[in-house]
Amino acid sequence: MMGQMLTRAKLGTTALLLALAIAFAGMLAPQSALAQEAAEDAAAEAVAAVPAEAEGGYVPMAPTEGKGMPTAFEDDAIMSMSFQDQYTEDGAFALAMHDYLLLPIITVISLFVLGLLLYVVIRYNRRANPVPSKTTHNTMIEVVWTVVPVLILVVIAVPSIALLAAQYETPPEDAVTIKATGYQWYWGYTYPDHGEVEVISNMLSDADALANGEPAQLAVDNRMVVPAGVPLRIQVTAADVIHAFAVPSLWFKMDAVPGRLNEKLLTIEEPGVYYGQCSELCGTRHAYMPIAVEALPPEEFAVWVREQGGTMPGEEEVEATPAEDAAEAETAEEPAT
Repeated sequence: MMGQMLTRAKLGTTALLLALAIAFAGMLAPQSALAQEAAEDAAAEAVAAVPAEAEGGYVPMAPTEGKGMPTAFEDDAIMSMSFQDQYTEDGAFALAMHDYLLLPIITVISLFVLGLLLYVVIRYNRRANPVPSKTTHNTMIEVVWTVVPVLILVVIAVPSIALLAAQYETPPEDAVTIKATGYQWYWGYTYPDHGEVEVISNMLSDADALANGEPAQLAVDNRMVVPAGVPLRIQVTAADVIHAFAVPSLWFKMDAVPGRLNEKLLTIEEPGVYYGQCSELCGTRHAYMPIAVEALPPEEFAVWVREQGGTMPGEEEVEATPAEDAAEAETAEEPAT
């Protein structure tokens, strides 16, 4: 009997405490909700109060559809059969040479040979020409088919040699140096002129690339960021096997060979995002080490460099000058002994 009374007392006490706890929580709930709403409002006001300049850090540039990337065959069948639009001086020259010199010459020669074949088939078949000609030589024809091809080759050779020489032009001394290193299977970019900043670039998944508005299997997590309109000294090497750094829309392709540093001048004419891929068979994941070059205006490139922890050329000297002046002043104030 006594045990039952004690049990009922315990249950009654527990129920009372539970009711008090529920009531207390009900009293605090509106206050907590109000406090949370106030905190959210204050945070929103703080964000709105931040000036645009304070938020003006580096933001990855959105790519432009059809610029610096392959185009679908259905979009423009004619352009899809040619090179990508070019954004370097050498690339523009090469594309013009292809479109306005090589393509017309090839078309004329192909049509001429096709016409000769049709003429021979019709004019000299067995039915139309039962008695074959016994002619073995024709001096005029032999001179023409020797001289004309030579003249065609000379016409092609002149701009070809000019383009070849331009592609091996030495970068100027003030060119921005960027070292691209191929690994199995990703790229690394080092900026020796900007405090040895290093960026590792891996391919994004198809879902992430499409979510960013970029082409699948070409987008990367960290791009090679460069200044636009400035001469670049692109140094290419590899850490393991032979790779190849290639960006079609920039008319740039160079082998990355372990133990060797290849170098080439590159000047990107306008800002944009330009995609490429390793174009040397380098192993099982060769097809999954794309290249994304982001060309920014020089002032935005400087912002990106500082966000990576690097410095622009000349900043070290400017920062060191006040310290040197202070050290000289302290030395001058020390009494002579």
